[in-house]
Amino acid sequence: ALWNDAAGRTWAEMQAVLDRMLAPFVDRLVAEAFPGEGGCVLDIGCGAGATTLAMARRVGPQGLCLGVDISAPLVAAARERAAADGVAAAAFLEADAQTHGFDPGAFDAVISRFGVMFFDDPEAAFANIRRAARPGAALAFVAWRSPADNPFMTTAARAAAPFLPPTPPAAPDAPGQFAFADGERVRRILDRAGWRDVDVSPLDLPGEVAEADLMAYVTRLGPVGLAMRDMGETRRGQVAGALRNAFAPLVQDGAVRFTSACWLARARA
Repeated sequence: ALWNDAAGRTWAEMQAVLDRMLAPFVDRLVAEAFPGEGGCVLDIGCGAGATTLAMARRVGPQGLCLGVDISAPLVAAARERAAADGVAAAAFLEADAQTHGFDPGAFDAVISRFGVMFFDDPEAAFANIRRAARPGAALAFVAWRSPADNPFMTTAARAAAPFLPPTPPAAPDAPGQFAFADGERVRRILDRAGWRDVDVSPLDLPGEVAEADLMAYVTRLGPVGLAMRDMGETRRGQVAGALRNAFAPLVQDGAVRFTSACWLARARA
C-alpha cells in the first residue's frame, strides 16, 4: 500500500535526484552480473528503471532486462523512460518477486540496487528468485549496511525527532532500508535459499545530493517525508527549519557529499 500510494508517487517524482545520488552503483552492478550480449537479466526492486535500462543497453537488442517492482507508479515511470529512450531490451513488471511465478531457469543473471531489503520472508524470496535463474546464473545486489555506517541517511530522522511522536525502534531484521545491515544474516539467507559461492563484502562508494535538491530530498522521502505530509503548516515549518540547520554544516561547494556504506552480495544459482 505504501509503495503504491504516497511513497511510490514521490519516488517517481524524485527519480532524477535519486538516480544521481545512486549512480555510482549502476556500473558496478552491470559489471558484476553482465551475462554477455543477448543475455536475459532480472532486476529486483527496479524502481524507476535506471539499473534495468543500463543493463538492457549492455545486453543489446537481442537480450532482455526485466525490471520487477511492487510499485505501480514506479513501474509506470520506468516504462515511460524506456519508451522515451528507445531501449527495446528493457521490460517492466508490477509484481512481488517473493511470490511471482517466474518461468523456471529463465534468467542468466539477477541484479538489484537497494531493492531486496523489503521482503516479508527474505529466504522464501531468494528461493523463488533462484528458481527463476538458470543453473550458474550470477546474482549481484547492493544493500545498505547499518545506520551507524550511514550517518547521512539518518540525519533527517535525528533532526526531526523532537517534533515527532515517539516511536518504538523497529526490529533490526524487520523489512526496511537497513534490514540487511547484518552481513552474516545476508549470507545465511542466501545459503538457505539455495544459492552457492555466496560472498558478502563491504562496498563504500561516494554519494552526493546537490544543495538545490537537498530540502526536497529530506522533506519528501523516507519516514520524515511521510510524517510531514500530515503536519500542519506551523509544524512543517519547524521541522523544515530543523532539517535545514542539521544539513547546513554538511554542504560544501553546492552539494552534500557522503559515503554510501553498503554490502555487495554475490552468488551463483
